[in-house]
Amino acid sequence: MKIKKAILTGGGRATRLYPITTTINKHLLPLANKPMIFHAIQKAVDAGITEIFINTNPGETELQKHIGDGGHWGIKIKYFEQTGGPQGIAHVVKEAEKFIGNDPFLYYLSDNVVLGNLKEYVEEFIQGRHDAMIALSKVDDARSFGVPVFDDAGKLVDTLEKPQNPPNNFAITGIYLFGPKLFFDAFKNIERSARGEYEIPSIYSYLLKNNYSVGYKEITGWWKDTGKAEDLLHASRLLLDNMSDSEFPNHGSLDSSAKITGKVHVGTGSRIGQNVVIDGPVIIAENCLLEDCHIGPYVTIAAGAEIKHARIMNSIILDNALVDAPMTVIDSLVGKNAQLIKRNKEPNGHRMIIGDKTIIEM
Repeated sequence: MKIKKAILTGGGRATRLYPITTTINKHLLPLANKPMIFHAIQKAVDAGITEIFINTNPGETELQKHIGDGGHWGIKIKYFEQTGGPQGIAHVVKEAEKFIGNDPFLYYLSDNVVLGNLKEYVEEFIQGRHDAMIALSKVDDARSFGVPVFDDAGKLVDTLEKPQNPPNNFAITGIYLFGPKLFFDAFKNIERSARGEYEIPSIYSYLLKNNYSVGYKEITGWWKDTGKAEDLLHASRLLLDNMSDSEFPNHGSLDSSAKITGKVHVGTGSRIGQNVVIDGPVIIAENCLLEDCHIGPYVTIAAGAEIKHARIMNSIILDNALVDAPMTVIDSLVGKNAQLIKRNKEPNGHRMIIGDKTIIEM
Protein backbone atom coordinates (compact mmCIF):
# COMPACT_ATOMS: atom_id res chain seq x y z
CA MET A 1 0.00 0.00 0.00
CA LYS A 2 1.25 3.47 -0.89
CA ILE A 3 -0.08 6.82 0.28
CA LYS A 4 -0.39 9.12 -2.73
CA LYS A 5 -3.28 11.39 -1.72
CA ALA A 6 -3.51 14.07 0.97
CA ILE A 7 -6.06 16.56 2.24
CA LEU A 8 -4.68 19.86 3.51
CA THR A 9 -6.67 22.52 5.32
CA GLY A 10 -6.93 25.99 3.81
CA GLY A 11 -10.15 27.25 5.34
CA GLY A 12 -11.28 28.64 8.67
CA ARG A 13 -11.39 32.18 10.03
CA ALA A 14 -8.44 32.16 12.46
CA THR A 15 -10.16 34.59 14.82
CA ARG A 16 -7.39 34.25 17.41
CA LEU A 17 -5.07 35.98 14.94
CA TYR A 18 -7.33 38.97 14.28
CA PRO A 19 -6.86 41.63 12.96
CA ILE A 20 -4.09 40.20 10.73
CA THR A 21 -6.37 37.45 9.40
CA THR A 22 -9.27 39.76 8.57
CA THR A 23 -7.51 40.55 5.28
CA ILE A 24 -5.29 37.52 4.68
CA ASN A 25 -5.94 33.79 4.86
CA LYS A 26 -4.07 32.43 7.87
CA HIS A 27 -2.47 29.73 5.74
CA LEU A 28 -0.80 32.42 3.63
CA LEU A 29 0.87 34.12 6.60
CA PRO A 30 4.63 33.95 6.10
CA LEU A 31 6.84 31.71 8.20
CA ALA A 32 10.50 32.18 7.28
CA ASN A 33 9.08 34.39 4.49
CA LYS A 34 7.23 31.47 2.91
CA PRO A 35 3.44 31.05 3.14
CA MET A 36 2.63 28.72 6.01
CA ILE A 37 0.80 26.25 3.78
CA PHE A 38 3.87 25.94 1.54
CA HIS A 39 5.70 24.24 4.41
CA ALA A 40 2.85 21.73 4.75
CA ILE A 41 2.76 21.04 1.01
CA GLN A 42 6.51 20.39 0.93
CA LYS A 43 6.26 18.00 3.90
CA ALA A 44 3.53 16.07 2.09
CA VAL A 45 5.49 15.95 -1.16
CA ASP A 46 8.61 14.74 0.66
CA ALA A 47 6.50 11.92 2.14
CA GLY A 48 5.55 10.70 -1.36
CA ILE A 49 2.22 12.48 -1.89
CA THR A 50 1.38 13.20 -5.55
CA GLU A 51 -2.19 14.56 -5.24
CA ILE A 52 -3.30 17.19 -2.74
CA PHE A 53 -6.83 18.44 -2.09
CA ILE A 54 -7.16 21.73 -0.21
CA ASN A 55 -10.38 22.91 1.40
CA THR A 56 -11.18 26.61 1.14
CA ASN A 57 -13.67 29.07 2.54
CA PRO A 58 -16.58 29.84 0.17
CA GLY A 59 -15.50 32.39 -2.43
CA GLU A 60 -11.79 32.01 -1.62
CA THR A 61 -9.47 32.98 -4.48
CA GLU A 62 -6.17 33.99 -2.85
CA LEU A 63 -5.05 30.48 -1.95
CA GLN A 64 -5.50 29.34 -5.53
CA LYS A 65 -3.51 32.32 -6.83
CA HIS A 66 -0.58 31.73 -4.50
CA ILE A 67 -0.45 27.93 -4.66
CA GLY A 68 -1.57 27.16 -8.20
CA ASP A 69 -2.17 23.66 -9.55
CA GLY A 70 0.83 22.03 -7.89
CA GLY A 71 3.22 22.31 -10.82
CA HIS A 72 5.76 24.12 -8.63
CA TRP A 73 6.13 20.88 -6.62
CA GLY A 74 5.63 18.48 -9.51
CA ILE A 75 2.27 17.25 -8.18
CA LYS A 76 -1.45 17.90 -8.70
CA ILE A 77 -3.39 20.23 -6.41
CA LYS A 78 -7.16 20.70 -6.46
CA TYR A 79 -9.46 22.80 -4.28
CA PHE A 80 -12.89 22.26 -2.77
CA GLU A 81 -15.13 24.62 -0.83
CA GLN A 82 -16.36 23.56 2.58
CA THR A 83 -20.14 23.88 2.44
CA GLY A 84 -22.59 24.44 5.25
CA GLY A 85 -20.27 26.51 7.42
CA PRO A 86 -17.68 25.27 9.94
CA GLN A 87 -18.66 21.81 11.15
CA GLY A 88 -15.36 20.52 12.47
CA ILE A 89 -12.16 19.20 10.95
CA ALA A 90 -13.59 15.71 10.46
CA HIS A 91 -16.28 17.26 8.27
CA VAL A 92 -13.55 18.70 6.03
CA VAL A 93 -12.51 15.17 5.15
CA LYS A 94 -16.10 14.12 4.51
CA GLU A 95 -16.38 16.97 2.00
CA ALA A 96 -13.37 15.54 0.13
CA GLU A 97 -14.81 12.03 -0.21
CA LYS A 98 -15.27 12.31 -3.97
CA PHE A 99 -11.56 13.11 -4.36
CA ILE A 100 -10.27 10.43 -2.00
CA GLY A 101 -12.59 7.62 -3.07
CA ASN A 102 -11.42 4.28 -1.68
CA ASP A 103 -7.77 5.23 -1.41
CA PRO A 104 -5.67 5.60 1.76
CA PHE A 105 -4.72 9.19 2.53
CA LEU A 106 -2.85 11.65 4.71
CA TYR A 107 -4.82 14.44 6.41
CA TYR A 108 -2.65 17.39 7.40
CA LEU A 109 -3.82 20.54 9.18
CA SER A 110 -1.71 23.11 7.36
CA ASP A 111 -1.26 25.37 10.40
CA ASN A 112 0.79 22.64 12.09
CA VAL A 113 4.52 23.19 11.67
CA VAL A 114 6.86 20.25 12.21
CA LEU A 115 10.60 19.76 12.07
CA GLY A 116 11.82 16.81 10.09
CA ASN A 117 9.91 14.85 7.46
CA LEU A 118 6.74 12.78 7.51
CA LYS A 119 8.22 9.94 5.50
CA GLU A 120 9.03 7.86 8.58
CA TYR A 121 5.51 8.42 9.89
CA VAL A 122 3.99 7.18 6.63
CA GLU A 123 6.39 4.25 6.40
CA GLU A 124 5.55 3.10 9.94
CA PHE A 125 1.84 3.22 9.07
CA ILE A 126 2.43 1.03 6.02
CA GLN A 127 4.90 -1.40 7.54
CA GLY A 128 2.81 -1.78 10.70
CA ARG A 129 -0.22 -2.65 8.56
CA HIS A 130 -2.31 -0.22 10.58
CA ASP A 131 -5.84 0.81 9.66
CA ALA A 132 -5.22 4.37 10.86
CA MET A 133 -2.52 6.31 12.66
CA ILE A 134 -2.05 9.42 14.79
CA ALA A 135 0.98 11.59 15.52
CA LEU A 136 1.53 12.63 19.14
CA SER A 137 3.55 15.35 20.80
CA LYS A 138 4.14 16.16 24.47
CA VAL A 139 2.67 19.48 25.64
CA ASP A 140 2.53 21.35 28.92
CA ASP A 141 -1.29 21.52 28.91
CA ALA A 142 -3.27 19.04 26.80
CA ARG A 143 -6.70 20.53 27.54
CA SER A 144 -6.78 22.38 24.23
CA PHE A 145 -6.05 19.30 22.13
CA GLY A 146 -7.26 15.84 21.28
CA VAL A 147 -5.65 13.42 23.73
CA PRO A 148 -4.90 9.68 23.49
CA VAL A 149 -5.99 7.25 26.21
CA PHE A 150 -3.76 4.29 27.05
CA ASP A 151 -4.50 1.27 29.22
CA ASP A 152 -2.19 0.05 32.00
CA ALA A 153 -0.17 -1.93 29.45
CA GLY A 154 0.43 1.16 27.31
CA LYS A 155 -1.99 0.17 24.55
CA LEU A 156 -3.95 2.91 22.81
CA VAL A 157 -7.63 2.33 23.67
CA ASP A 158 -9.41 5.64 23.03
CA THR A 159 -9.04 9.31 22.04
CA LEU A 160 -10.70 12.32 23.65
CA GLU A 161 -11.37 15.83 22.35
CA LYS A 162 -10.21 18.66 24.63
CA PRO A 163 -10.72 16.87 27.98
CA GLN A 164 -10.82 19.06 31.08
CA ASN A 165 -8.73 16.49 32.95
CA PRO A 166 -6.33 14.96 30.41
CA PRO A 167 -5.12 11.47 31.31
CA ASN A 168 -1.60 12.34 30.07
CA ASN A 169 0.38 15.19 28.52
CA PHE A 170 0.24 13.98 24.92
CA ALA A 171 -1.53 16.03 22.26
CA ILE A 172 -2.84 14.53 19.05
CA THR A 173 -1.23 16.68 16.38
CA GLY A 174 -2.90 17.68 13.12
CA ILE A 175 -1.30 14.88 11.08
CA TYR A 176 -3.47 11.83 10.46
CA LEU A 177 -3.38 8.70 8.30
CA PHE A 178 -6.29 6.52 7.23
CA GLY A 179 -6.51 3.29 5.28
CA PRO A 180 -8.94 2.66 2.39
CA LYS A 181 -12.61 3.60 3.08
CA LEU A 182 -12.23 3.49 6.85
CA PHE A 183 -12.68 7.18 7.56
CA PHE A 184 -15.92 7.49 5.62
CA ASP A 185 -17.37 4.32 7.15
CA ALA A 186 -16.52 5.68 10.60
CA PHE A 187 -17.97 9.12 9.84
CA LYS A 188 -21.41 7.58 9.34
CA ASN A 189 -21.27 6.37 12.92
CA ILE A 190 -20.19 9.47 14.83
CA GLU A 191 -22.21 12.41 16.13
CA ARG A 192 -21.44 16.07 16.63
CA SER A 193 -19.59 16.97 19.79
CA ALA A 194 -20.95 19.24 22.51
CA ARG A 195 -19.65 22.22 20.55
CA GLY A 196 -21.57 21.14 17.47
CA GLU A 197 -18.69 19.84 15.37
CA TYR A 198 -17.53 16.53 13.94
CA GLU A 199 -14.26 15.79 15.73
CA ILE A 200 -11.32 13.72 14.51
CA PRO A 201 -10.90 12.00 17.93
CA SER A 202 -14.47 10.70 17.49
CA ILE A 203 -13.32 8.93 14.32
CA TYR A 204 -10.38 7.30 16.06
CA SER A 205 -12.49 6.41 19.08
CA TYR A 206 -14.95 4.60 16.84
CA LEU A 207 -12.14 2.71 15.09
CA LEU A 208 -10.52 1.68 18.37
CA LYS A 209 -13.79 0.49 19.90
CA ASN A 210 -14.42 -1.60 16.81
CA ASN A 211 -11.03 -3.32 17.03
CA TYR A 212 -9.32 -1.60 14.13
CA SER A 213 -5.55 -1.19 14.38
CA VAL A 214 -4.73 2.44 15.19
CA GLY A 215 -1.02 3.11 15.35
CA TYR A 216 0.67 6.10 16.92
CA LYS A 217 4.06 7.75 16.73
CA GLU A 218 5.53 10.54 18.80
CA ILE A 219 6.87 13.44 16.78
CA THR A 220 10.52 13.98 17.61
CA GLY A 221 12.16 17.38 17.50
CA TRP A 222 9.29 19.82 17.66
CA TRP A 223 5.75 20.43 16.55
CA LYS A 224 3.80 23.68 16.71
CA ASP A 225 0.13 24.45 16.24
CA THR A 226 0.16 28.09 15.10
CA GLY A 227 -3.16 29.13 16.60
CA LYS A 228 -2.00 32.34 18.25
CA ALA A 229 0.43 35.15 17.47
CA GLU A 230 3.02 33.90 19.94
CA ASP A 231 2.81 30.45 18.30
CA LEU A 232 3.52 31.97 14.89
CA LEU A 233 6.55 33.81 16.24
CA HIS A 234 7.82 30.68 17.97
CA ALA A 235 7.42 28.62 14.79
CA SER A 236 9.22 31.30 12.80
CA ARG A 237 12.17 31.21 15.22
CA LEU A 238 12.38 27.43 15.01
CA LEU A 239 12.29 27.43 11.22
CA LEU A 240 14.95 30.14 10.99
CA ASP A 241 17.22 28.26 13.38
CA ASN A 242 16.95 25.09 11.33
CA MET A 243 17.58 26.62 7.91
CA SER A 244 20.99 25.94 6.38
CA ASP A 245 23.53 28.65 5.58
CA SER A 246 22.91 28.10 1.86
CA GLU A 247 19.33 29.36 2.31
CA PHE A 248 20.58 32.83 3.23
CA PRO A 249 22.01 34.32 0.02
CA ASN A 250 22.52 38.04 -0.52
CA HIS A 251 20.94 39.35 -3.72
CA GLY A 252 20.51 42.97 -2.64
CA SER A 253 22.79 45.98 -2.26
CA LEU A 254 24.60 46.77 0.99
CA ASP A 255 26.04 50.10 2.06
CA SER A 256 29.63 49.86 3.21
CA SER A 257 28.60 51.03 6.69
CA ALA A 258 26.12 48.16 7.19
CA LYS A 259 27.09 45.58 9.81
CA ILE A 260 25.79 42.04 9.34
CA THR A 261 26.36 39.04 11.59
CA GLY A 262 24.86 35.56 11.48
CA LYS A 263 22.60 34.13 8.77
CA VAL A 264 20.98 36.92 6.77
CA HIS A 265 19.10 36.68 3.47
CA VAL A 266 18.65 39.84 1.40
CA GLY A 267 16.27 39.59 -1.53
CA THR A 268 16.66 40.93 -5.04
CA GLY A 269 16.12 44.68 -5.30
CA SER A 270 16.43 45.28 -1.57
CA ARG A 271 18.71 48.06 -0.33
CA ILE A 272 20.51 48.02 2.99
CA GLY A 273 21.47 51.63 3.57
CA GLN A 274 23.60 53.58 6.00
CA ASN A 275 23.86 52.78 9.70
CA VAL A 276 22.08 49.45 9.50
CA VAL A 277 22.90 46.60 11.87
CA ILE A 278 21.46 43.14 11.20
CA ASP A 279 21.84 40.23 13.63
CA GLY A 280 20.78 36.96 12.04
CA PRO A 281 18.90 34.86 11.55
CA VAL A 282 16.99 37.39 9.47
CA ILE A 283 15.20 37.15 6.12
CA ILE A 284 14.60 40.30 4.09
CA ALA A 285 12.48 39.73 0.98
CA GLU A 286 12.56 41.55 -2.36
CA ASN A 287 12.45 45.33 -2.86
CA CYS A 288 12.79 46.33 0.78
CA LEU A 289 14.53 49.44 2.08
CA LEU A 290 16.38 49.58 5.40
CA GLU A 291 18.06 52.72 6.75
CA ASP A 292 19.45 53.68 10.15
CA CYS A 293 17.94 50.67 11.93
CA HIS A 294 18.85 47.58 13.93
CA ILE A 295 17.17 44.34 12.82
CA GLY A 296 17.20 40.94 14.49
CA PRO A 297 17.58 38.40 15.61
CA TYR A 298 14.59 36.35 14.41
CA VAL A 299 12.99 38.86 12.07
CA THR A 300 11.40 38.25 8.68
CA ILE A 301 10.53 41.20 6.47
CA ALA A 302 8.22 40.66 3.50
CA ALA A 303 8.45 42.27 0.06
CA GLY A 304 8.29 46.01 -0.30
CA ALA A 305 8.61 46.86 3.39
CA GLU A 306 10.59 49.89 4.63
CA ILE A 307 12.29 50.09 8.01
CA LYS A 308 13.92 53.32 9.21
CA HIS A 309 15.21 54.48 12.62
CA ALA A 310 13.73 51.45 14.44
CA ARG A 311 14.98 48.48 16.44
CA ILE A 312 13.10 45.29 15.56
CA MET A 313 13.48 41.86 17.19
CA ASN A 314 11.59 38.56 17.04
CA SER A 315 8.93 39.87 14.68
CA ILE A 316 7.20 39.21 11.37
CA ILE A 317 6.77 42.22 9.10
CA LEU A 318 4.35 41.73 6.20
CA ASP A 319 4.31 43.16 2.67
CA ASN A 320 4.72 46.89 2.12
CA ALA A 321 4.67 47.75 5.81
CA LEU A 322 6.37 50.99 6.87
CA VAL A 323 8.18 51.38 10.19
CA ASP A 324 9.69 54.86 10.32
CA ALA A 325 10.15 55.98 13.92
CA PRO A 326 12.76 55.74 16.70
CA MET A 327 11.00 52.85 18.44
CA THR A 328 11.76 49.30 19.54
CA VAL A 329 9.44 46.65 18.13
CA ILE A 330 9.58 43.18 19.72
CA ASP A 331 7.47 39.99 19.56
CA SER A 332 5.20 41.57 16.95
CA LEU A 333 3.21 40.92 13.79
CA VAL A 334 2.97 43.97 11.55
CA GLY A 335 0.36 43.56 8.82
CA LYS A 336 0.37 44.39 5.14
CA ASN A 337 0.60 48.12 4.37
CA ALA A 338 0.61 48.94 8.09
CA GLN A 339 2.41 52.12 9.15
CA LEU A 340 4.31 52.77 12.37
CA ILE A 341 5.50 56.33 11.95
CA LYS A 342 6.62 59.25 14.10
CA ARG A 343 4.15 62.04 14.79
CA ASN A 344 5.74 65.38 13.92
CA LYS A 345 2.91 67.66 15.01
CA GLU A 346 1.90 68.99 18.41
CA PRO A 347 0.41 68.09 20.79
CA ASN A 348 2.84 65.44 21.74
CA GLY A 349 0.92 62.16 21.72
CA HIS A 350 -0.05 59.16 19.64
CA ARG A 351 -2.43 59.28 16.69
CA MET A 352 -3.94 55.89 15.88
CA ILE A 353 -6.36 54.24 13.49
CA ILE A 354 -6.85 50.84 15.10
CA GLY A 355 -8.88 47.91 13.78
CA ASP A 356 -10.90 45.41 15.77
CA LYS A 357 -8.94 43.19 18.18
CA THR A 358 -5.69 45.05 17.61
CA ILE A 359 -3.16 44.73 20.43
CA ILE A 360 -0.75 47.58 21.20
CA GLU A 361 1.68 47.64 24.14
CA MET A 362 3.41 50.98 24.71
